[in-house]
Amino acid sequence: MTPPEAEAPPSLDREKARRAAADPKRPGEKCGAATAAWRPVVDRSHCEGKRDCVDVCPYSVFEVRRMDDADYQALGFWGRLRASAHERRTAYTPGQDACRACGLCVVACPEDAIRLVRSDPDRGEAGE
Repeated sequence: MTPPEAEAPPSLDREKARRAAADPKRPGEKCGAATAAWRPVVDRSHCEGKRDCVDVCPYSVFEVRRMDDADYQALGFWGRLRASAHERRTAYTPGQDACRACGLCVVACPEDAIRLVRSDPDRGEAGE
């Protein structure tokens, strides 16, 4: 299930989203979860900011931008090296409350840098 045509974000690449939807390894609830029941988590040591997550997300959860200094400093040596090679671009999830666990971002990410985790309403954070 995807949002109606008029509500789809302009960044949505419909062909890329169709390919991701057909992936048999697609996790989540195929866009059937309540909003904010799941959230995407980006592994910044692997993300190269290629925007595939932005291209396939029907709910505008992602943006790709320069990595925050604190996130960059939290990376290990190899993560900082990789991030620097990609101009410190990475995905962030400012719209994570709109996530419906469709799993398209997970299978579209060429670096396998995204995973879905269930939100824990009792603790206000992800439960794993």
